[in-house]
Amino acid sequence: MKAAKNRTIDTPLEEGGAYLSRCVRIETPVGAAAPENAVALGDTFSVMPLLPRGFADLIVADPPYNLTKNYGGEIFREREDAEYEAYTRRWLSLAAPLLKEGGSIYVCCDWRSGLTVGRVLGEFFEVKNRITWQREKGRGAKANWKNGMEDIWFAVKGKNYTFDLEAVKVRRKVIAPYREGGAPKDWKEEGGGKFRDTCPSNFWDDVTIPFWSMPENTAHPAQKPEKLYAKLILASSREGETVFDPFLGSGTAAVVAKKLGRKYFGIEANAQYCIWAQQRLERADEDKRIQGYDGKVFYERNTSVREK
Repeated sequence: MKAAKNRTIDTPLEEGGAYLSRCVRIETPVGAAAPENAVALGDTFSVMPLLPRGFADLIVADPPYNLTKNYGGEIFREREDAEYEAYTRRWLSLAAPLLKEGGSIYVCCDWRSGLTVGRVLGEFFEVKNRITWQREKGRGAKANWKNGMEDIWFAVKGKNYTFDLEAVKVRRKVIAPYREGGAPKDWKEEGGGKFRDTCPSNFWDDVTIPFWSMPENTAHPAQKPEKLYAKLILASSREGETVFDPFLGSGTAAVVAKKLGRKYFGIEANAQYCIWAQQRLERADEDKRIQGYDGKVFYERNTSVREK
């Protein structure tokens, strides 16, 4: 039995038939337009060749890292660097034609797989940056430094890409408020607090990994936080544009796209994860809140955010 405050989504496969029936199955070319606001159940390597070229404004991808991991009964096994490079090149070669000119792509990775991902990504796109975000929890190591970071490579297709700086500013407390002529200098005061809305860097220390009492949490072993993806989607897409995730997992990219007024399309091979994604998408109809984001700015970790 779950604890009373445990909100983890873990509906078993045998109980999720109604949600699974909402997924599409793509077995033939879909024509000029990909399905809008849909989750496709299937192997991404089989589905991507059937999708129309240039349908996505933004790709957010979280492929398996080069680690042995159990994804709902399917084991992705660690492989030699050359083999993982070939795997990365294979999926990127299928995804690249699906991104429209002026679009952006973000690829999640850890420090080890990131060495490969960044190199191969540069074969298809112009690499602009590498974001490093802090995981505030994880297992220790006896003979090495604890791994508390993950990376996201940012790349674009063409020169005229979207980057909305104002949409992704971070609100930080002002430690030493400076005044000029008695007025605040580059900071504001609201609700008794002093703060500054700052430009985000490529190091993010304000993201919380989903845990059991958060409504976004699922039993997926590698779920990304909604706040993390909100930054990517707000920076690199506009309302009404399409966000595509070829490795959808438990649905974070689709859910955040929906909450932020974007269209979404995702591919996931695991039926169990598709059920959880559909449950989260259903909940997003009623609750569009994103932990750590109040609709205007992102807040530092463990900072209270006003209810919408």
